[in-house]
Amino acid sequence: MKKDLDRLMQERGIDVAVVRGVVKGNSTMFYIVNGAKMSHALVIKKRGEDPILLVGSMEREEAEESGLKTVDTAKYDYRKIMKDVGGDKIKAAVRYYETIFTEFGVTGNVAFYGQAGVGPNWVLLKALEEGIPGLNVMGEYDDDIFINARMTKDTDEVARIREVGKLTCETVQHLVDFVKSHELKGDTLVKSDGSPLTIGDCKCEIRLALAGRKLIEEVDTIFAIGRDAGIPHSRGNDPDPIQVGKTIVFDIFPQEQGGGYFFDFTRTFVVGEASKEILDTYAQLEECFDTVYAELKANEWGGRYQQMTCDIFERFGHETIRQNPQVRNGYVHGLGHGLGLDVHEKPRLSDFPGVKDVLEPGSVFTFEPGLYYPDKGGFGMRIEDVCYVTESNEIENLTNFPRDLVIEM
Repeated sequence: MKKDLDRLMQERGIDVAVVRGVVKGNSTMFYIVNGAKMSHALVIKKRGEDPILLVGSMEREEAEESGLKTVDTAKYDYRKIMKDVGGDKIKAAVRYYETIFTEFGVTGNVAFYGQAGVGPNWVLLKALEEGIPGLNVMGEYDDDIFINARMTKDTDEVARIREVGKLTCETVQHLVDFVKSHELKGDTLVKSDGSPLTIGDCKCEIRLALAGRKLIEEVDTIFAIGRDAGIPHSRGNDPDPIQVGKTIVFDIFPQEQGGGYFFDFTRTFVVGEASKEILDTYAQLEECFDTVYAELKANEWGGRYQQMTCDIFERFGHETIRQNPQVRNGYVHGLGHGLGLDVHEKPRLSDFPGVKDVLEPGSVFTFEPGLYYPDKGGFGMRIEDVCYVTESNEIENLTNFPRDLVIEM
C-alpha cells in the first residue's frame, strides 16, 4: 500500500523517488497520482514527505483531483531555457530538472520511475547525474518500491476491483446467453443468415458488452476453441466456427475506463456435449482446484500452492512444468499472479527460483490451474478465480460465476 513507500525507500537507501511520463498506461504514475486524468506529469516523492505533483496549466483542474500538492510547470519557462542553451534538448532537460530539484531540495540518492524509451531514459539520467551536483541517480531493475507497495491493496482499491469483477461476470454471462441464442446446424452454431457463428463474432459481442459497462479491453481477450484452447495464451482465430464438443477457453481481463484496475478470470465451455475424455479431465481439474484452494492461507509462501498443484496433476498422470520446463501437454504454467493496475503483479503463486512472494493481507491474486492437450486430443481447459486476503486473514473469492462446463443448447 502507499503507506509502505517510506519504509521501502528507507530499506533501499532511496532519498527521493521521481516518477515521470504519461499517466494512462503507466501504472506507477497512475498509482502515485491516484488515477487523476492527466496526460503526463512529474511527481517528486521525498522520503517522509507527501508527493508533489508538477503538471502543465492546461491540466491544473484534473491535477487537483489527485489530492496532491500541485505545481504549475509554466513557472519554469522551458521555452526560455531552450533559448538560453541554443536549442540543445539534453542541456535544456538538465537545466529544467536542476531548477526543479533545487527548489524542492532533491539531492542524494534519487530513483527514477515511469515509462519512456530505454535509450532516451539512459541518456537523460546519465546527463542529470553528470550535470547536477550532489545527485546520485539510482535505478531498480525488478520489483521496485512501487511494485512492492502495490502488492497489497487498501479497501478502496479492493472495492474497485470487486466492482470490475461484478461487471466482468455480467459480461461472461451475456456471452453465454449470446451463444445459446443461436441455432445448431449439424455440429456448428449458425447466425440468422445461415453463416457460422465464429470466434470473431463472439469477440465483437464481448467488446460491445464491455463498452456498455464502461470497461475496456486493454489486451485482446482470450477466446480460443479446440486445439487453440490447448495453447494457454492463444487469443483464438477469428474465422473459426463455434462447434459442438470442442473446449472453449474464455479468459477475460477487462480494465476500468481511463486505465484503472483490472479483473481477470477464466471459464472453460463446451457447446452441446462434451466427450468422456474432456469430462474426465475437467473433473480432475476441478478436484485440483478445490483441493488446493481449500489450503490457501494468509502469510503463506505462494510457491507452496504451485507445488501442491503439480503433486495432484502428476498423481493423475499429467506431465507438469516441474517435471519438464518445456512441457507442452499437461500443466504448463504457474498457478497465479497478483492483480491490480496491471494484469500481472505481485504476489506470484510460483516456486520459480528467487520468487519468495507471500500471500499477505491486502493481496489480490488469481488462482488458475489448467490442463492443455493441443497435440493429444486437441483441447485445453482452465478455471481462474480472483482471491483477496482480507485484513482478518481470510481468503475471499471475488469471482461470482459458476463453473459449468457444458453450454446446453
